Amino acid sequence: MAELRIGKTLISDDSDCYVIAEIGNNHQGDMEKARDLFRAAKYAGVDAVKLQKRDNRVLYTKAAYDKPYENENSFGTTYGEHRNFLEFGWDEYVELKALAAELELDFMATAFDMPSAAFLGKLDIDGIKVASGDLRNIPLIKYLAGFGKPLIVSLGGGTLQDAVNVHEAVIPINSQLCFLQCTASYPTLPEDMNLRVVESLRERFPDCIVGLSDHFNGIAMAVVAYVLGARVVEKHFTLNHTWKGTDHALSLEPTGMHRLTRDLRRVRRAMGDAKKNPLPVEAGAIVKMGKSLYAARTLAAGHVLAVEDIALKSPGGGISPVELESVIGKTLANALEEDEFIQPENLQ
Repeated sequence: MAELRIGKTLISDDSDCYVIAEIGNNHQGDMEKARDLFRAAKYAGVDAVKLQKRDNRVLYTKAAYDKPYENENSFGTTYGEHRNFLEFGWDEYVELKALAAELELDFMATAFDMPSAAFLGKLDIDGIKVASGDLRNIPLIKYLAGFGKPLIVSLGGGTLQDAVNVHEAVIPINSQLCFLQCTASYPTLPEDMNLRVVESLRERFPDCIVGLSDHFNGIAMAVVAYVLGARVVEKHFTLNHTWKGTDHALSLEPTGMHRLTRDLRRVRRAMGDAKKNPLPVEAGAIVKMGKSLYAARTLAAGHVLAVEDIALKSPGGGISPVELESVIGKTLANALEEDEFIQPENLQ
């Protein structure tokens, strides 16, 4: 059975779902908002908080970096200025890592380029994420795998062969690999989620934990994914849907994230052990609604029971109707009044 350990948590088929609050850049470059998001994530019951790390000068071409970016979601006049405004540096990451530890949350980030990967490796965080856009960036993936940290790879826009290529590159270096089924659309419509890929990934990679990077605008699909075998769920997280930025509209607010974690933990308990047996909690209802054998009329001692002498009525608790044929033809040891239970001790 596949296992993945992130921080103190061991993730397996038998475990609760490991929930990652994807904060990304929803902090808007504001440390106070970032701290509030971490604290709200703790309230919501998640296991980990995750940021995104970019070295924008390295990541983007000069044309992309200098491209005008003046719109309602912009924090700068060019795309480069916008991205730099949202970026935290070393001191901020050290402080937020310490806050996550204080809150007993695992701390992760996505590395979008080699300098950012080196940054996160030096920071010694609990896990590293590879975004869908880097699914085919095998040099970056191998470099990240070398840190020996759990590596979580989103498969948005990819094929099963892409996952095979990642597996072949990572496993010889690092056995702690997790694949997330993902659709790279924001938000994702239900008909585009293809959740049964979770089953395909589990079959193809039995040594890996499989999960879901969930861009659906709600909480229901993550629960379905858990039933299909997903044991890690990543969900975008914000404090306010109306904040400036493209990710806030598809992110869960604290109450929604709390409901998600609650439902994911409920569903594990609800799935049970696959054995069909009566449960103690059912006993009262089954007696109340069930049927037993009753005397259909007053019957004298020594009477030989016929079908017309027996009524099937509620409540249960006596001889079950399944025993009806074995009771017919038996002799009564004592008289019975109408609507009186027929009990084994009444029969000769």
